[in-house]
This record gives sequence, structure tokens and C-alpha cells, in this order.
Amino acid sequence: MSHRTRAALEWVAVHAMAVAATLFFVLPFVFVVLTALMTDEQSLTRQLWPNPFQWHNLADVWSTPGFGTWWRNTVIYAVSGTALTLLSSIPVAYALACFRFRGRNLALMVVIATMMLPPQVVIVPMYLVWAQQLHLSGSLWPLIIPMAFGDAFSIFLLRQFFVTIPREYLEAAKVDGCSDFAALVRVVLPMARPAVAAVALFQFFYCWNDYFGPQIYTSENPGAWTLSYGLQTFKSAHHTNWNFTMAATLMVMAPVILLFFLAQRAFIEGVTLTGVKG
Repeated sequence: MSHRTRAALEWVAVHAMAVAATLFFVLPFVFVVLTALMTDEQSLTRQLWPNPFQWHNLADVWSTPGFGTWWRNTVIYAVSGTALTLLSSIPVAYALACFRFRGRNLALMVVIATMMLPPQVVIVPMYLVWAQQLHLSGSLWPLIIPMAFGDAFSIFLLRQFFVTIPREYLEAAKVDGCSDFAALVRVVLPMARPAVAAVALFQFFYCWNDYFGPQIYTSENPGAWTLSYGLQTFKSAHHTNWNFTMAATLMVMAPVILLFFLAQRAFIEGVTLTGVKG
């Protein structure tokens, strides 16, 4: 077998595997889209192609009582949670990466150790605090407020990127009269945009898809439900209308998928660069 033939066969094999992997991930999404555009009768049959396309299914789902409220609550939760996580995690990561102080490594170990503690372990005492002491159960506040105190994974990811920034840049900024905060804002953050974008996307996706938190804190108040929790109720109410269920699922997934594709380059670059140096 010649070298050219072997190279061609390798190319075919690699691309065939890539196509198979793509279909493995894409076909379920295609099935959701097609089912969402079917009639009630078609969604209960083996037909795979809508005939005719029922575009009004999306409008019908949106007009369902409560769906707009779930969407609004999810946007509030995801946007505010992402903003608070960034505001609270960036200074901590900056201090752990760029400051020299006694106990810095111990502080980093404590931050990493908190990632090993599942949220289910502390959910009972946390619920008692929010519900009985602060009387905030039935609202989004128990989900949003804790994010103002930093997130261990976000701190670790940002710190991994900050340590790759040469200290000469910070020293030059301080020679020019910048304070530590000014150096963070004017020097570090512009250079760390990929890492910040990656952390923001991770946190946004977490908040958007969070089911456990809303189930614990907002289940008693339908006006505070998010899409992830409300979708379960919607599915129970329309368990025989698979087209409506798939339409609701599509409307929940679409913003996340669109956001990922728009920020895909920054996301991949940020995740890659944060693992360059420990």
C-alpha cells in the first residue's frame, strides 16, 4: 500500500468518525425540532417529518400561563448570578495569583477543597437559614445572594489564567502609578478576556439549567419558578402532547445553544489557556 493511499484511508476514517460523532449529538436535537412542529396526532405516531409544519406550537407554548414568568425569572437568575459571580470571584483570583502573602497556598487549598463538598450536604442547614431566619423562601434571593460571595470553580479557573500573565506588566503599571485595583482593571482584565468569558458562560449555563436550587427554594411559589423547574410541571400537564412538550424544551434550549455558538471562540480559548500553567 502506497503512502498516498494510506493517507487517503486515514483521512476517510477520521472524517467518518467525526461525521458519526456529529450525527450522534445533532440527531436528538433535530428530533426535538421536528416533533415540536407536528400536530397532536402526528406526535403520537412514527412519522418523523411534520406535515404540515405547525409553527404556531411555539406561540401556543409561549402563551401558556406562567411560561413568560418562568422565562423572566430564569433571565434574572442567570444574568444577575453571572454578574455577581464575576464581581466576587475576579478579585479573589487576582489576589491568589498576583499577591505574595503568608498563607496564600493554604487559602488556595481551602478554595479547591470547597469544590469537593456537594451542595446536597449543606442544603438542609442552608434552607433553614433562608426559610426560618431570613424568610426568603419562595423567591430567587436564596439562589442569587450566595453568588455575591464567590464561586470556587470560577476562582480556580481565573487564578489559573492570571498566573500566566507576566509580572512585568503589573510592575510596569505600578511604576506608572497604578494601584492594585487599577492594575487589575486596566492591565489584567483586558488580557484575561477569554478566561472571563469562559467563566461567565459556565456560570450562565449553570444558572439557566439549574433545577435543584429552584426546586428547593421556589417550589412553594409558582411566581418564582424558573424554566428548568416549570418545564417539569409543563410536561406533567401536557404528557400526551409531545409536540407541546418538545416545543417548550426547544424554547428552553435555544438561547443556551445560540449563546454558545456566538461565544464559542472565546469559550474554547479561555478553557484552553487556563490550563497552561498551574
